[in-house]
Amino acid sequence: MKALCFDTFGGPDVLYYGDVPAPTAPDRGEVLVRTRAIGLNFADVYRRQGHYHLLGQPPFIAGYEGSGTIEAVGDAVPVLKVGDRVAFADVPFANAELVAAPADKIIPLPATISFELGAALLLQGLTAHYLSHDSYPVKPGDVVAVHAVAGGVGQLLTQLVRQRGGRVLGLTSSPEKAEVARQLGAEAVFLYADDWVSQLRAHTAGGGPDAIYDSVGSTLPQSLEAVKTRGTVVFYGMAGGSPAPVDPRYLMDASKTLTGGDLWNYLDSAQERQHRATVLFELVAAGQLQVHIARQFALADGAAAHRYLESRQSTGKVLLIP
Repeated sequence: MKALCFDTFGGPDVLYYGDVPAPTAPDRGEVLVRTRAIGLNFADVYRRQGHYHLLGQPPFIAGYEGSGTIEAVGDAVPVLKVGDRVAFADVPFANAELVAAPADKIIPLPATISFELGAALLLQGLTAHYLSHDSYPVKPGDVVAVHAVAGGVGQLLTQLVRQRGGRVLGLTSSPEKAEVARQLGAEAVFLYADDWVSQLRAHTAGGGPDAIYDSVGSTLPQSLEAVKTRGTVVFYGMAGGSPAPVDPRYLMDASKTLTGGDLWNYLDSAQERQHRATVLFELVAAGQLQVHIARQFALADGAAAHRYLESRQSTGKVLLIP
């Protein structure tokens, strides 16, 4: 089968489209999925760069998210069957034409959700869901700031926060991205090139937001400065680089909370994955959650897709199409 591979760590140029052995017949409790769409995430960039651990030996295959149809079903899989339309959000080696997936990681796709939507929604939508419902459960009237507000998670998080009665202040890198966020309901959007800490505090009468969702990482000290006394900063990504260490005495003195977030600590069972995915599917079907696909690339053009994602030009999800 064909797959997007790399043998050494580095920039997008280390990626190549080549032949690799196809997965064998699915093991007990597994299904074999022929992918129709694959989600590209910054985690894939980190894996290509060597910052995330990868199993096995070269050629490496990144990717953890996709959708497609089941081609084969292993023993002890009582519900799923060949031909089912499905998606998955935590299965390695997804940047390939065929993926062997544990059945408990498989999420059936409703007829209302296309393959492209399924691959675009799960990782980022499930992330936005746990952030707004668990890491900092948004309450009616809360004012929250969202970093990278025009990105895939940022767009979905903005909408989910507003559905819970919160007000969103966005942070982004360009006027064009700011307009995208405003169209999705952000009350105000500030640019990283400006003094956004002062702007956030001024917009909230000098107190700062109730919470800040920070996926940039390098901005963590400024987020802690900007959030109000007794406010919360949720750190859940490092798209802009690793954060500086935080002195816990500062948190004590300012009565501020810093918490971390990782999706896999919340998607800890098949039931939890299915429940949260169903909520997202129903919101999309009802027209209450918009999923923006920024661009689609052929899987063979994966290096170009990585360059595009790293360029910060994208507003929304980037897909790879086998």
